[in-house]
Amino acid sequence: MSEGNLVYFQKQTILNRVEGSNRSAVHAAYQVLEDSLESEDSRRIMAAYLRIGRVFFEAGETEEAFRYINAYKELCAASGDGIDWLHLHHALFELYQFTNDTGKAAETLEAIIALGQRLEKHNVVSDAYIGLSRIFLMEGNHAAALEMAEKGLQEADLHERESAILKLKVKLNKAEAQIGLWNFKGSEKLFEDMESSPALDEFIHEKTRFYELQGAWFAKQKKYEEAFDAYTIAKEMAESLKDLEQLKRIQEERCRLCELIGDSKLGFSVQKEYIALLTEIHNNELAKAAVKMEIQHNIAEYERRANTDFLTGLYNRSYIETTADEWLRKAAAVRENLVCIVFDIDDFKAINDENGHLFGDEAIKLVSRACSQIFREEDLVGRFGGDEFVIILKGASLEIGKHKAEQLTEALAAVPLDKEGEAFELTISIGISDNGAGAVKTFKELFHLADTQLYKAKQSGKNRIIVS
Repeated sequence: MSEGNLVYFQKQTILNRVEGSNRSAVHAAYQVLEDSLESEDSRRIMAAYLRIGRVFFEAGETEEAFRYINAYKELCAASGDGIDWLHLHHALFELYQFTNDTGKAAETLEAIIALGQRLEKHNVVSDAYIGLSRIFLMEGNHAAALEMAEKGLQEADLHERESAILKLKVKLNKAEAQIGLWNFKGSEKLFEDMESSPALDEFIHEKTRFYELQGAWFAKQKKYEEAFDAYTIAKEMAESLKDLEQLKRIQEERCRLCELIGDSKLGFSVQKEYIALLTEIHNNELAKAAVKMEIQHNIAEYERRANTDFLTGLYNRSYIETTADEWLRKAAAVRENLVCIVFDIDDFKAINDENGHLFGDEAIKLVSRACSQIFREEDLVGRFGGDEFVIILKGASLEIGKHKAEQLTEALAAVPLDKEGEAFELTISIGISDNGAGAVKTFKELFHLADTQLYKAKQSGKNRIIVS
């Protein structure tokens, strides 16, 4: 299946799963990809690969996302500049982060820092240090997290325009690290600094984390009621963001604090909220899994349809040519023998003219069913066009090819078509050739050799097999 066709079918599958503004965004991303592939402009293709990779990432299709990001990487290695490589590292970091591969995520951030420093992109370097700091916080290495946050703050200060969001993220990481190191005075100063900053109200995600950290700060000092109040504010914000994972973490802390406070009535209420949240998360995960399975199934189904003939279910000409060329290249390297069988139905035009095209279609279907019975699953069996069929046998001799052809003619003779209550026997003419144990390297050449033998079979009376 060609890249262009697969892109088209993937687009149709994804578009079936999205609605509203997301649908137009996804459609636009695919349109850019299709246009760029047609233009053969490497920079446009790179941008399109990156964009469509993000589409799959957001759909939860990480394998497809990695496939397009790797395609971007190949073009980047050939003609990309420093900014292109930064885009690549950022995309890979998001994917590694999503798949919880913290080792590769950290390596990617280090690559971003090295490249960002060389390009003097201080905001990029600062953000990467923030990412490393978060990884260390997740691992419980608070000293290293604090060190990375300090470096992130230094880089943010070097940025030509002050970035409120970078500094807010850095301070949140520093506060969490200080809490982990039991430095309540240091973290308190950071909380006061952030709370007095107008930036806190501008960024709802960071503000939610601020109150979650403040709850942890109070809890660690055994100020359980103040901690519960801070977590409750964080809960309300997380609900507005629909961040179920953060909400789960917050609700677990609220349940724990109810026990420490000793308020059973409040604890029962929070437990009910928590159970409802777990049910929602479970249903959401099931829905995501179902969507992912459906997308994978649909892409596989669309690919199968694109590779097969609509009438017979056998492989179509495009797939035969592409696959046979690949087989022949490999066969040439190891001197493996491949056999090509080409045949068509005798007097098919007359059959169509006398009996109609529907009867002709039934004749083609009968032949395809006979092929499916005689040839192996690993053989390449396809309808080349009209009433002409092609079969490629891997690791076979001409003798084996002739034997299979004889079995096919016998099978057709044993199951005639029904024509108004009477038996109508089909005959076929067959030409067979091989690749000379690797000497023939293209399907076009191999097909021509077998087709020549088919022509001889027709000229010598039809209903026969001619082997080169």
